[in-house]
Amino acid sequence: MYIAMNRFKVRPDSEEAFRQRWLEREVLLKAVPGFVSFQFLQGPNREDHILYASHTVWESYDAFVGWTQSEQFRAAHAGAGQGKALTVGPPVFEGFQVLQNIEV
Repeated sequence: MYIAMNRFKVRPDSEEAFRQRWLEREVLLKAVPGFVSFQFLQGPNREDHILYASHTVWESYDAFVGWTQSEQFRAAHAGAGQGKALTVGPPVFEGFQVLQNIEV
């Protein structure tokens, strides 16, 4: 398994718009081979931002790479970076190979 995360430092005055953008967008991941699950996470409030993260689980690193090269990826990211800046800086990507997975 492979976990792909993007961390976003969201401006406090843009939090509602940021949340709406994520919660109301069309979900294209379900049609992508190797997709397992997705979580949209809210973290702690800081002085100048609120931390958010997208957390996507893939069957493998290759499945994740396939997503990044897919039409669904291009459609999901169309228009990114346009309009008012909702974050403090660009998102920070982190990718992890799962070494151990324990479930109920």
